[in-house]
Amino acid sequence: MTGVLDTVNQRTQLVGQNRLELLTFRLVGRQRFGINVFKVKEVLQCPPLTSMPNLNPLVKGIAQIRGQTLSVIDLSMATGGRPIQDVKNSFMIISEFNRSIQGFLVSSVERIVNMNWESILPPPKGAGRSNYLTAVTEIDNELVEIIDVEKILEEISPAKSEMDPGLLDQVDPNLEIPKVVLVADDSSVARKQVQRALQTIGYEAVLVKDGRQAINKLKEMATQGNILEQLALVISDIEMPEMDGYTLTAEIRSDSRLKDLHVILHTSLSGVFNQAMVERVGADAFIPKFNPDELGGAVLKAIEKRQEQAK
Repeated sequence: MTGVLDTVNQRTQLVGQNRLELLTFRLVGRQRFGINVFKVKEVLQCPPLTSMPNLNPLVKGIAQIRGQTLSVIDLSMATGGRPIQDVKNSFMIISEFNRSIQGFLVSSVERIVNMNWESILPPPKGAGRSNYLTAVTEIDNELVEIIDVEKILEEISPAKSEMDPGLLDQVDPNLEIPKVVLVADDSSVARKQVQRALQTIGYEAVLVKDGRQAINKLKEMATQGNILEQLALVISDIEMPEMDGYTLTAEIRSDSRLKDLHVILHTSLSGVFNQAMVERVGADAFIPKFNPDELGGAVLKAIEKRQEQAK
């Protein structure tokens, strides 16, 4: 597998074109899975693992990689499947997102596939692993499942989701700006995290699962009147089926009825390319997931900006 990610840092030109690259792999059985290359730091043969007391049952063990201690999660068990038995001949995908680094144990790693987000679809209702899927696609006439790793990490190590109530002191109760925020994210866990955080400061969330649903909802609302009288702002993930957050932002900016909406991109992806893309598509802010106080601060900053513009 050496070299499978050698050019990952040269692939950032795909971002903003509604494209992504999937690293495909298998767990136990023939089913293929995928993960966005931008979430992957490294792929390697699984090193010796150290067992420790009181580990979560989904954590296969601890690995020492380049002086760093990583928890290695059995991705098959984490999605309700059988445990991976042949650890010695398995692979570890080292992934970085949501401000953390972790290893995912998989049986085999295959290749990187260049995809269009329009080919990445929401999982079908009733799918066997639907609780752990954010999307599906087809490669070589075979279904590939994209796992909701945020849900897995939330089950292993739940994140704080309530904002500091002290942020309420910064909210002007006399503002005429609507206390409604459109939230677009394909992860059910992420949507609930953002919704709970917004509720702490008295804001209601309108939840959609991807960029396509978001732009359709916004255009529908725009037919009913001034969008700024209905929404305070938009918070969007970047990675989403059918339409990513960058493309959604560009669509908002190109529509005269929506162009003045404040857009916050809220993503598990890391990397210096993000800020450049935020500026290119016209988003107002970029926030890595998930810190509720940081999110609350960004929301309040957006409200202040709108208040100043209204003067």
